[in-house]
Amino acid sequence: MSKQIIYTVRVEFGDCDPARIVWFPNFFRWIDAASRHFFVGCGVPPWHETEKASGIIGTPLVDTHARFVKTASYGDTLNIHTSIAEWRDKSFVQRYSVMRDNLESDAGAPDLIMACDEVRIFAARREGSATAIRAVPIPPDIRALCE
Repeated sequence: MSKQIIYTVRVEFGDCDPARIVWFPNFFRWIDAASRHFFVGCGVPPWHETEKASGIIGTPLVDTHARFVKTASYGDTLNIHTSIAEWRDKSFVQRYSVMRDNLESDAGAPDLIMACDEVRIFAARREGSATAIRAVPIPPDIRALCE
């Protein structure tokens, strides 16, 4: 089991469609930010530093599965709970639960707005190419920081 890091987003008017519902691609933008925030929260240096030290340029997305449970609107504060659900040889499954605090309701429990699992890889540049990338084994030092 990995650490869990929470990334907070305040929904603004411009994040919503005319029906005042968050436009779905914004959730993917926010969970992408939550992914990087997770690694920073675990103590992993910025990607430009890992590229210099070990060649790791980041963790690009290779697959995603999302389930939208409830709507969110402007004024909502969303907490994106991020963890690593599974470590593989060259990839990992990052899990997100997008929660809205529900302090005004009788229940007081947070609402699950969206659940998402993403498969990501640790990537390095392909030798001889400035743009092509390749998956590399999960760096043990980064995995240790995140567990």
